[in-house]
Amino acid sequence: MGGACGGVCGPRRGAHWPYTLPAMSLIVDVVLGLAAVGAAPVWLPRMLIRGRHRTDWRGRFGRQAALPPPPPGGRVLLHAVSVGEVGSIRGLVDLLAQVPDLDVVIASTTDTGVAHAQTLFGAQHTVVRWPLDFSGAVRRFLNAVQPTALGLVELEVWPNMMSMCSRRGIPVAVVSGRLSARSYRRYRWIRPFVRGMFRRLTAVAAQHADAAARFVALGARPDRVEVSGSMKWDSAAAPRGAEGGALAEAMGIDPDRLLMVGGSTAPGEDELLRDACPPGAQLLVAPRRPEWWPAAAQTLSPCTRRSTGSSEGGDRFLLDTIGDLSDAYDRADIVVVGRSFGALHGSDPIEPVARGAATIIGPAVSDFEDVVDALVAGGGLVQCSAEALPDVVARLCSSEDARRELVAKGQAVIRSRQGATSRACELLCSLAAG
Repeated sequence: MGGACGGVCGPRRGAHWPYTLPAMSLIVDVVLGLAAVGAAPVWLPRMLIRGRHRTDWRGRFGRQAALPPPPPGGRVLLHAVSVGEVGSIRGLVDLLAQVPDLDVVIASTTDTGVAHAQTLFGAQHTVVRWPLDFSGAVRRFLNAVQPTALGLVELEVWPNMMSMCSRRGIPVAVVSGRLSARSYRRYRWIRPFVRGMFRRLTAVAAQHADAAARFVALGARPDRVEVSGSMKWDSAAAPRGAEGGALAEAMGIDPDRLLMVGGSTAPGEDELLRDACPPGAQLLVAPRRPEWWPAAAQTLSPCTRRSTGSSEGGDRFLLDTIGDLSDAYDRADIVVVGRSFGALHGSDPIEPVARGAATIIGPAVSDFEDVVDALVAGGGLVQCSAEALPDVVARLCSSEDARRELVAKGQAVIRSRQGATSRACELLCSLAAG
C-alpha cells in the first residue's frame, strides 16, 4: 500500500461520518426481518434438514464474551466468511501476530468456518462468530470485541456493521477484495441502496483491476481503492508436508499408486469423477458441503470413509470431514477442482497447484475467472469440459512428465503473483494503530 496506507486511509477512531443516520439501522432491521420471514418457507426446511438449526444462536445475535481492552497497537478483527476464506488468511494472521502490541481476532460466519478457524488459530487467537446484521446483534458484538480496525476478507459488506463502525470511528478495509461479475450484477440492481455502504469503506485492496472498478462503480471512493492481488496466491503456496502421508495412512491409501482427488465437489460431479478415474488409479472425493456426503458415499460405494474409518474395500475414498482437504492435496498426483462442471461457479484451484498436484478444472468458474485465466495462460492448469475429462485424466495418469510440467508451470505463476498478504498486513496495522 506504500507508506502508512498508501493514502487510502479514511477517518480514524473518534471521527464521524456526517451522513450516517441511526434511523437507517431501524430500516435495515425491518428489511432484514421481513426478508427472513418471507423466505422462511425456503431457508427453514433446509436448515432443519441439514441440521444447521443446531448452531451458535447466541453468537449469531452478537452475544460474545467481552474481550479485554485492546493493547496499545490496537486490535484487528478479521472476518473470513467460511472455510475457504479462513484458509486464505493463514499467512496474514501469522504476519499480524508478529507485530508488537497488536491483538488479532478472527470471526467467521458459518459453522464450518468457525470450526476451521478454531483449528488453525484457536490456540493463539480469539475466534468469534460473526453476527447477523441486525443492529442489536452488531452493537453487542462490537461492544464485546472492541476492534480498532476491521478487515473484511474478499467482500461481505453489511449495512448495519458498516454504519456502526462508521459511527464509532472504526476503519473498515476490504482485503483481497473479490467482487465477481455475477455479484456485481446483483448489487447493481440495488445500487442506490448500497452506494453509501460501499462509500464508508476506508480502504479496498482488490484482487485485480476488474474487481477494483466494480467496487468504485458501487460507491467506493476511487482514491481508497487499489489493486494488491489475492492473498490466496500467498497462503496456498506451501510445500508438501507429512500431513498428506498421515492422511493416506489413516485411510488406507496406497502411497505407491496414483491418487486422483476431487476437491470441493458438488452433486453429480462424484459420478463424473468415478467414471473418469481409470482402472488402477485411486480416487478420493471431498464434497464441498456435509449434507452432500451421504449421496457421495453411495456413488463411490464400495469406499472408505474418513469420518468413521469404515472400509468397504476397493480404490474409492470419501473425505467426509472438515479441514483435511489440504492434506489430501498434499498426497494427490492429480486434482480435479469441483463445483466447476455443473451449474455452480467454481472453486479455487490455487491450493492444489501450489501443493504439487497436476490440476484440472471445469468450464464453470465465474467466481474465479481471474485465477483460472492466469493459471491456464501460464500452462499450469488444464480446463476442460465434462465430456473431455476422461481423456484429460487418462493422459495425465499415463505421463509423469506431463504432470510435473503442469505443476512446475503452475507454481511459477503462483510465485509471480505473491505479495498481497504483506500489503494487507501493512494496511491493517496502520488502521489499527490509528
